[in-house]
Amino acid sequence: MEFSEWYSEILEKAEIYDVRYPIKGCGVYLPYGFKIRRYAFEIIRKLLDETGHDETLFPMLIPEDLLAKEGEHIKGFEDEVYWVTHGGKTPLDVKLALRPTSETPIYHMMKLWVKVHTDLPIKLYQIVNTFRYETKHTRPLIRLREIMTFKEAHTAHATKEEAEEQVKEAIEVYKKFFDALGIPYLISKRPEWDKFPGAEYTMAFDTIFPDGRTMQIGTVHNLGQNFAKTFEIIFETPDGGKDYAYQTCYGISDRVIASIIAIHGDEKGLSLPPIVAPIQVVIVPLIFKGKEEIVMNKAKEIYNLLKDKFRVHLDDRDIRPGRKFNDWELKGVPLRIEIGPKDIENGKITLFRRDIEEKFQIGDNEELIDEMEKTLNTINENMKNRAWEKFDAFIKIVEFNESKIDEIKNILSEERGVILIPYVESIYNEELEDKVEASVLGITEYKGDKYIAIARTY
Repeated sequence: MEFSEWYSEILEKAEIYDVRYPIKGCGVYLPYGFKIRRYAFEIIRKLLDETGHDETLFPMLIPEDLLAKEGEHIKGFEDEVYWVTHGGKTPLDVKLALRPTSETPIYHMMKLWVKVHTDLPIKLYQIVNTFRYETKHTRPLIRLREIMTFKEAHTAHATKEEAEEQVKEAIEVYKKFFDALGIPYLISKRPEWDKFPGAEYTMAFDTIFPDGRTMQIGTVHNLGQNFAKTFEIIFETPDGGKDYAYQTCYGISDRVIASIIAIHGDEKGLSLPPIVAPIQVVIVPLIFKGKEEIVMNKAKEIYNLLKDKFRVHLDDRDIRPGRKFNDWELKGVPLRIEIGPKDIENGKITLFRRDIEEKFQIGDNEELIDEMEKTLNTINENMKNRAWEKFDAFIKIVEFNESKIDEIKNILSEERGVILIPYVESIYNEELEDKVEASVLGITEYKGDKYIAIARTY
C-alpha cells in the first residue's frame, strides 16, 4: 500500500482525525487523536516552562492596519490571509485578519510592556489555531487551512548576544521534544531565499516520512531588530541610552502529530511511543467457560494495581480475543497484558510489545509495576533508535558537479530521502533547485561535516 493511502486510512480506522468537515483543509480531532495531541504538547509545555517561558493567549483577530505595519513579513503571507469584513450585516471600518501567525499582535503589545532593560528578557508562548488560505493540495495534519495546533514562542532581549543564545536554547528545547517522541530530524540553516519573512535567519528541523519525502516539523527564527524597529519596541539601556529589542520566534504545528503517526506506524496500524499513547497498557482477559469469574477478577485486580501509575484500559467487551488484539494493534497501544486461567495458575501474566510484536511472560507479583515501567521505557527507547536507523538509511552523500545532476535527480525521484552535497559557497543558490528539480533545505552539519541538504518536500 502506498504511504499516502496508508496514512489516510489510518487516520480514519484508528479514529484520529475526521476529514469530512465541509471546508477543505479543515478537519476534526477525534477523542483518541486529541489525546495523542494533548500528551505530545504537554511535553513541549513542560520544556518551555522549565526554560523560563510563560504561556499566554492573544486574540485571533488582527486589524488590517496592524498586520500591514510590517511590510516584509506580511508580504510572505498576503495570499494566505482570511479576512473578516462584516460584523453581522454591517461592513467593518477596518478589515480583520484571522491570524496566520502572531508576530504583529504580540509585538504591538510588547511595545507597551518594554520600557527599560530590566523589562527584558520576555519569553512568551501560546498554543493556538491559525488560519492560512492554503491553495496547494491540502493534507490532514500536514497542510491545513486551519492549523489547529500552532505552538509559537516569541522572545525579546536586550542584546544581540542574548538573542543568539535564545536561538540555541530553542533548538535544544526542540531536540529534547523530538527525541522524547522518537522523531528523527535534520537541522539546517535555511537559504536566504527561503527564510521566514522579516527574519535575519531561520533554522529548521526536517524529518523524513516513509515515502522518502521530507517534512518541515519545526522552525527557529532570529529576528534581529527588524520587528522591534517597525513596532518601536524601544528600551532604556543601563547607561541611559535607547536601543531596540532583539527578538526571536519559533514554532511547531500539527505536523508533529502527523510525524508520530507516519514514522512509527506499520502495516498493522499505529505504533505509539508510550509517552504519548492515550492507552499505554491494555488488559485483555482470555475467558474460558467455567473460569470467567476467576479471570475477570484477576484482570480487575491488575487494572486497579496499575491505574494510578499508567494509562491503562481493561477490555471487557464480549468479543473474541483475536478481534481485541487486532483493534489494539491498529490503535498502536504499546503494551498488552493477556490473562488466562493457566497464567493465573502459574502466577504469570503474558505481555505483548507492539513495537517488536513479541510476547513474553513476567511474574504476577509486587514487582509488576517496576517491570511494566521498565518495559515501557524500553519501548520508547527502541522506537526512537529504530526511527533513527530508518532516517539515516535515507541520507546519501554525493559529491556535486554538473555530471552528477542526473544521478541526484534519479535518487530523489526513485529513492527519495535527503541528498547531502559537501558545502561549496559557489553552488549554494536558487539555481541549484532548478538544476536538481528539488528543494534546497539549507546548510546542515552531518557527522561533523558541513553540507547542503536537498530533498523532495511536502
